[in-house]
Amino acid sequence: RPLAFGWRFTADHRTVNPHDSKLSCILTCFTKTDMVAVLGETSGHQALIKLRNRMRNDPEGYTILKYVSFRPRIRLSTLDLTRISALPDGTLGREYLHFLEENSPLTQELNVKFVDDEELAYVMQRYREVHDLLHTLLSMPTNMLGEVVVKLFEAAQTGLPMCVLGAMLGPLRLRLQLLVQSLGPWALHNSGRARCVLSIFYERRWEQNLDELRHEFNIEPPPVNLIPSIKNTSSNS
Repeated sequence: RPLAFGWRFTADHRTVNPHDSKLSCILTCFTKTDMVAVLGETSGHQALIKLRNRMRNDPEGYTILKYVSFRPRIRLSTLDLTRISALPDGTLGREYLHFLEENSPLTQELNVKFVDDEELAYVMQRYREVHDLLHTLLSMPTNMLGEVVVKLFEAAQTGLPMCVLGAMLGPLRLRLQLLVQSLGPWALHNSGRARCVLSIFYERRWEQNLDELRHEFNIEPPPVNLIPSIKNTSSNS
């Protein structure tokens, strides 16, 4: 039957794709964005249910979910770049724009195709579109180490198998000392104490100071600064 995101789904798709995509992801070391997306959609049903329930139980998350006909989206085509670019440095919106100017977002532009429940499909889409914002919130670059740290945070917060697999396979290509002794424990600790990152109405918070936002979400500064060029976003208050 047709899905909310414009894709026709059959039982054969559901049966075959998880295994094919897992194999493809492992063989290509997560270099195929489209296959990683398929893996996330076809293997994360139970995790998506738990995430949806967490959003329903959070006042801000509930507000996001209740807009059935027009749920908020975070992608280049929906951002008011003129307004955001006028914000002062240190705000969520301006720092996120700095990130977008230095990087090419890929996953946020991919539509969910293989989740046949409309609300769960949106939760998966929300996760995908929040990923780049997490780099901003966690002060993590998009190199291999930064991506693994973000995946560790996401794996502990979301339980999505694709995040768990990425957090497990990514370190195979890294020098592990910094990850194991410092950034890894920091990511896991903060993911456990932070609010559900999908439940935050970022679209209404672009003007908020980034450090104040981190404090509100219970996200501590990373123990190692991996982006030395980033401006100090500390509040002046």
